[in-house]
Amino acid sequence: MLTAIQRINTVAEETVRLTRFALHAPKCVEVEFADGRAFKLSAEFLRINSPAVDGKIRSIGGEKVISGRRLVGIMSAEPVGNYGVRLNFDDLHKTGIYSWDYFYHLGSNRFTLMRNYIKTLKKYGLSRDPRGRK
Repeated sequence: MLTAIQRINTVAEETVRLTRFALHAPKCVEVEFADGRAFKLSAEFLRINSPAVDGKIRSIGGEKVISGRRLVGIMSAEPVGNYGVRLNFDDLHKTGIYSWDYFYHLGSNRFTLMRNYIKTLKKYGLSRDPRGRK
């Protein structure tokens, strides 16, 4: 029980308050947090890391892979309570709700996440470019 309480306290301490959200449609989202960190996250990066389960994801060898999203754009962002936004992409994906904590996670880990994504695409012979474009 004590371990569970310690975990909850650790998560609460790690939560950083959002101070600014800006959508620069269709290219990117900028987020800033109370600890001074700021992140500019591309539409492609946000789309491939969508927190929603999506029918356009291919499951290859047990890995979830979204390919061909280099040119995807963000059409709009809709507030969801006080904790996040729903991003609407021009590939008609609109079910992912991005919490402020998730934006912080993505921003803090963007280089590793993108590098791993590109490695996964190469592993399966897929591309960031839409079909018919390379």
